Amino acid sequence: MTHKKTDAMQNDRARPMWNRTLHGMLTALFITVPASGQTDAGPLPEYTMHRTDGPIEIDGRLDEPAWFAAPAMSLFHFPWHKKGSKEQSIVKMLWDDDYVYIAHVCLDAHITARTKEHDGPVAKDDCFEIMVAPDPGKPSFYFNIEWNVIGGYVDGLRPDGTRKPRIPWDVEGARFGGSLQGTVNDDSDLDSWWLGEVAIPLRNFAKHMPQFPPRPGDEWRINLNRHGGDTNMQYSQWSPADTPQPAFHVPHCFGVLRFSDDVSLFERRN
Repeated sequence: MTHKKTDAMQNDRARPMWNRTLHGMLTALFITVPASGQTDAGPLPEYTMHRTDGPIEIDGRLDEPAWFAAPAMSLFHFPWHKKGSKEQSIVKMLWDDDYVYIAHVCLDAHITARTKEHDGPVAKDDCFEIMVAPDPGKPSFYFNIEWNVIGGYVDGLRPDGTRKPRIPWDVEGARFGGSLQGTVNDDSDLDSWWLGEVAIPLRNFAKHMPQFPPRPGDEWRINLNRHGGDTNMQYSQWSPADTPQPAFHVPHCFGVLRFSDDVSLFERRN
């Protein structure tokens, strides 16, 4: 396992060109978010994940053409919100023959990030998580990987959902990159956002997929979660759980991730 901390993980105030690039990306993400993400009612959310034919560098910049052209997922829900500003998350995903890629921008006025090690207390930081059930017919058999903006991460496997505890499992070959605008661990001022860019090798899930490598039309059940931080800590999700109290481990509420062989027109032209 490696994680990559680059200069893109640092405060970007000294990077005016990068600021302009990210501002354009954020604008594009907000414009393409479907309106259906505004409500907590309705069926499970679905996302069609496009292929990338070009390399993705995991550096926290999101400046590859594939990221700009990929569709954004629907907005996150706040099923247990009680107070404070709802800080939204915007996510895109891609895949190729070897990896699933995740890019997320988390609006955050007070960014907390202290843990850099594997299996440390990442949940106390502002963190982002993916839960993956690689066999859609068995949503209670799922993996989870959770990370912060400085490369700390935790991972686990739940073979029986919430009926039994998680068992030891280490994701192999995952790479993490991040960047932010603000000052971490200083809640006396206002920050803007933090960003994660992650590559997870498909081989981690190969034994539990109906077929490997995946083919266009294949599906996973997944959820994406966000929580943690010292100030305005909230729970938000791509696919909202149906529990009265905060609970992310609710596999019957996981949404649908569909593999597609679509490659963006923007990428084909370049």
